[in-house]
Amino acid sequence: MTKPRSGIHLIAHMANVSIGTVDRALHGRGGIKESTRQRILQVARQIGYTPNLAARALSVAKASARVGVCIPREIHFFYDQLWSGVLDEARRVAQLGLQFLNRPVHALGEGDTAVFKELVQCGVDGIILTAGNPKALTPLIDEAEANGIRVVCVSTDAPESRRSSIVCVEPSLNGSLAGELMGKLVPRASKVAVVAGMLTAEDHRKKTDGFSEAFPRHCTGGKIAGIIEGHEDEDESFQKTFDLLRRVPNLAGLYVNTVNCLPVCRALGARGLAGKVKLITTDLFAEMSPYFQKGTITASIYQQPHRQGQIAVRVMADNLTNKIHFPPAVHLSPGVVMSSNLHLFREMRSADSKLDEPGLKSRLIL
Repeated sequence: MTKPRSGIHLIAHMANVSIGTVDRALHGRGGIKESTRQRILQVARQIGYTPNLAARALSVAKASARVGVCIPREIHFFYDQLWSGVLDEARRVAQLGLQFLNRPVHALGEGDTAVFKELVQCGVDGIILTAGNPKALTPLIDEAEANGIRVVCVSTDAPESRRSSIVCVEPSLNGSLAGELMGKLVPRASKVAVVAGMLTAEDHRKKTDGFSEAFPRHCTGGKIAGIIEGHEDEDESFQKTFDLLRRVPNLAGLYVNTVNCLPVCRALGARGLAGKVKLITTDLFAEMSPYFQKGTITASIYQQPHRQGQIAVRVMADNLTNKIHFPPAVHLSPGVVMSSNLHLFREMRSADSKLDEPGLKSRLIL
């Protein structure tokens, strides 16, 4: 019986090259065309290939690089998962000589430019960043890249900058998926609305645009009755949603394009509309479970935050230790969470430990 191929043997087979060529591509050595190298790296990513880190560590034992990480703490329901992915992968690649300087900011868009400047002054070789202020960050990112400091955006992009890569669920696709789903859940000529975080953030704006474009295509006569910004503030999100439900009494659906969905759930409950207005949310955390069970939340678009954090560290580590070229973008596929598959997601399986994960906050201390 033929033994199934795996590892570099499977990569060589799928890319139709020799094992030696795969080895040269994975370890950044010369002797192969750049197009061949990129094809091999793409295959490796597709099969989730993880190299032998012990062997690689021997070859880069003298390598030493510092990576700064600037990601928000709040809203912690999402960012705890993103940080968890970053920290898990950082531990995995530590033996390669990488040192991580974690510099969290309180919330998206708060103080990220100051932290970015601080990390540059610390002499880091790379920065992993959630770009809450893309306009202000763009010249800083461009200057850093010009000076050899590689920047990887994660979750939220600075698209006009010269950053090396972006790791995210493509936000337009995220919004389009929510718009299509909503269009199939509500009757014809329905009015729906969007609750965004802040439209200055690339991620929130593109999700809103994707939803607004897709919903009318899948709901004949459907209209967007309003778009409100909650600025990731629970009180503001509750009050604005509460007021919206008064102004548009026949609202059929709501799309919350950030993780800040709990105040929207409470506003629906306060208006006696829980389960009557179709609610599509974003991502997943343990506190959402009762709202799924009661029917307040119809569905949620899952963005794989833990996986995003892992990949951001991985592409940075591959470049700094092995000179593997950055992919211009790593777009993960969004998933749809409903009550029937809720139990399959890691946030639910590990809810007890994640609600009060020992050591998470201490690992983020400056």
